[in-house]
Amino acid sequence: MALLMRTCKETAALLVAREDRALPMNDRLALRIHLLACKACPDFERQLLTMRQALKQWRNDKEVDPGIKND
Repeated sequence: MALLMRTCKETAALLVAREDRALPMNDRLALRIHLLACKACPDFERQLLTMRQALKQWRNDKEVDPGIKND
């Protein structure tokens, strides 16, 4: 079980890494366990998801609106 215990700092790094690549099974399991036990890290996860959605929307809006100048 100790192999699955992660600190908040390690969990934050896994959450960020998950944005770019698939995590190995042991990291996914450790992440899930930590998110269930921690009060702060789920908030950070929601913040990352919000930023990802906002950036995706921003990119889509920029591509759709031909009146925007790209300097």
